[in-house]
Amino acid sequence: VGRVIEYSSSMAEDGQKLSTNLGTLSDLLQEADFVAREKGMQIITKSQINEAIKEKIERSDRIKERMYEAIQRGTILIETEGKAIGQINGVAVLDLGNYSFGHPSKITALTRLGKGGVINIEREAKLSGPTHDKGMMILSAYLASTYAKDFPLTMTATLVFEQSYGKIDGDSASCAELFTLLSSLSEVPLDQSIAVTGSVNQNGQVQAVGGINEKIEGFFDICTLTAPEKKHGIIIPTSNVKHLMLKEEVLDAVNNGLFRIYAIEYVDEGLEILTGKTSGKKDQNNKYPKDSINYLVEEKLKYLANKSKQKKV
Repeated sequence: VGRVIEYSSSMAEDGQKLSTNLGTLSDLLQEADFVAREKGMQIITKSQINEAIKEKIERSDRIKERMYEAIQRGTILIETEGKAIGQINGVAVLDLGNYSFGHPSKITALTRLGKGGVINIEREAKLSGPTHDKGMMILSAYLASTYAKDFPLTMTATLVFEQSYGKIDGDSASCAELFTLLSSLSEVPLDQSIAVTGSVNQNGQVQAVGGINEKIEGFFDICTLTAPEKKHGIIIPTSNVKHLMLKEEVLDAVNNGLFRIYAIEYVDEGLEILTGKTSGKKDQNNKYPKDSINYLVEEKLKYLANKSKQKKV
């Protein structure tokens, strides 16, 4: 009974609610009953419920298995170890109607002198939806208001989801995209063993996103395939914690210290987790601490602004 209740909560995508989709729950119980009868059992136990759930997934996960295999064999380039500048693992959800699953997507950023602002390559290729475009505009506003209040933002940055060939929409990757931009500007590498999901507003607050359980489980599954003995994790918005209803394999890995879920409220918290350095807060003189991430970003933007003035002269 407890396992059915957990499954009902996972269907509702909320740890505090239950789904009223009784048809799906009835199908699950009927299949579990069949499994129990095949084994000569008089009652359904947790084991039969788990087996019925597993069989239900296996009837629909062919596309997921193909994608995961491509990542495992290195056809789709996803790095779950080491550090890299201007690169991060975002997490997306692919909805197949009767089944959905999460998978990581490599996001990269390059920054240079110019006046183009933040260029969304997906948008230029007409692969970006309006909500994703909105998220990209918020990134430009955040950079200008946080670092470039007293000088012009003379920067051109390009952002792209690597090896993505379909339409992209939603702002759930805007936090990950911001981290790649800040990494590229500060030239500080990001930990590739930690994925990121969450949207961000102009003030740097990290906001809730949908499909949080599928995203966590998807990245966990890929890490299990590519580097099972290593430690991994994922950064999520604090406001999504109440929606968590994760499968037992993830919970066991968390309890054993092999997987960690970081809940953050502000961008600066995520920066420190991904870089291992202090993000930095302004002092009474309106200055960031030297060698902090925010200091390095601000100095780089000032350098680009000065370079732009010299070219005009």
